[in-house]
Amino acid sequence: MTDEVKTKFCKYCGEKIPEDAVICTKCGRQVEEIKSSKSENVIINNNVNGFYGNSRKQCDKWVSFLLCFFLGGLGAHKFYEGKVGLGVLYFLTAGLCGVGWFIDIISILFKPNPYYV
Repeated sequence: MTDEVKTKFCKYCGEKIPEDAVICTKCGRQVEEIKSSKSENVIINNNVNGFYGNSRKQCDKWVSFLLCFFLGGLGAHKFYEGKVGLGVLYFLTAGLCGVGWFIDIISILFKPNPYYV
């Protein structure tokens, strides 16, 4: 006797998924309506942000500000946020010739503490 799982196909990507699945395990899109015994609305938050999924880095506003103010031309605040590519660009161009450094100082001041990157 075999316990074979009944499957269906995702209507968006065509992947085989379990018959009772509401969200596709490959593409992450909702394939069926959610059946709830309650009359309230159900919200599914299935956001995948960034290359590594839902990993978000928490940064302190004032650490980032001080790094930007004193070492912004070297891109220290970009390295602190985990943006290595922009950090190298700032390092090689002296903070985008000072323009990027100045814009970053102003934008960091308007961010909440802590902020997420």
